[in-house]
Amino acid sequence: MKAFSMWMACATLLFATFVPSASAFAKTKGNADTETGKLKSAIVIEQDTGKILFKQNENKELPPASMTKVMTLLLIFKALENHQISLKDKVNVSEHAASMGGSQVFLEPGESMTVDEMLRAICIASANDASVAMAEHISGSEKAFVAQMNKEAKKLGMTHTHFVNPTGLPTDNHYTTAHDMAVMARALLMYPQVLHYTSKYEDYLRENTDKKFWLVNTNKLIKTYPGADGLKTGFTNQAKYCLTATAKRNGMRVVAVVMGAPSPKERNKEIAGLMDHAFAAYVTKPLLDQNKTVAMAKVNKGDHAQVPIVTQHPAVLLLKKGESTKGLKKSVKIDKSLQAPLKSGTVVGHFIVKKKGKVIAQTPLMVKDNVKRASWWQLFKRSAGTIMTH
Repeated sequence: MKAFSMWMACATLLFATFVPSASAFAKTKGNADTETGKLKSAIVIEQDTGKILFKQNENKELPPASMTKVMTLLLIFKALENHQISLKDKVNVSEHAASMGGSQVFLEPGESMTVDEMLRAICIASANDASVAMAEHISGSEKAFVAQMNKEAKKLGMTHTHFVNPTGLPTDNHYTTAHDMAVMARALLMYPQVLHYTSKYEDYLRENTDKKFWLVNTNKLIKTYPGADGLKTGFTNQAKYCLTATAKRNGMRVVAVVMGAPSPKERNKEIAGLMDHAFAAYVTKPLLDQNKTVAMAKVNKGDHAQVPIVTQHPAVLLLKKGESTKGLKKSVKIDKSLQAPLKSGTVVGHFIVKKKGKVIAQTPLMVKDNVKRASWWQLFKRSAGTIMTH
């Protein structure tokens, strides 16, 4: 009997050793209707293509805690891109911003820091006070900024998300899903500069003062997981332990989201397993760089007769390891009639890759330059030139 018990114990130990984490590998088709393993929901996507590699309860509406700041950061980087703000701008701290609880860098009313310093506080230390200060700086008030957050969520097609604040502090009617978190993380990663902040394990604020403040990254994976360089952790008693992580290996970047883990150790273990599986099973093949000109398109009544059409983001093929790339057919499809005025960045077509008649990759194509409506004199000269050549 003792020998049998010993045999069973050994067998159980071997099984536990070689069977992967339930959340990372079980039900990889990901259509589970109930919570699996120790997570409430999870998803993994490939960044360039946006293709889902794993999903589990990905549309379950849950509180995101500080992962909310992914959207806060997205709006900050959009404001930087549009020159609404700059990294050197001074941000004044209101009493309201300074009053935020939870994770903070203990900003004081009337204190000012640069946008660069505020980004370090948000990305590294998950500072709620810095998040609200930036919200007020960009939109005038926290309420107005939250309205922008929800507007951007709608624009990104996030149908299971609603924000009430820019911090993720507990409140009613503030929720998102693993799927929507992946969508907003992918949008944020279109601004690679964010990784300059999220990849730092430690930094300091108020250096050379008697109030020097040590920032330590809440995302420990950037120190322990090869290729990890972001993105945002989250925790409240209601949300439990959450993480939107990203890592890049051999030119392939993945985004993984887990929500509702019971402990930080379990959260990190599960998300590492999910990313391990993605990197072990898939590879990417670059086809075209971002902003690569693929065609010149005619613009009706534009101040320029033609405009360059470029890739919106890198054209990449996602393949299972060992999958053949033979028989690929590539084509460029552009809208038949482009009408001025056209704004730079307007999507007007797609770069399409087919295999055996099936579309396996599709990259948006956009207008490279602004095209204004031509003046009557420009149109007259163009018409006259056409007549003279005939």
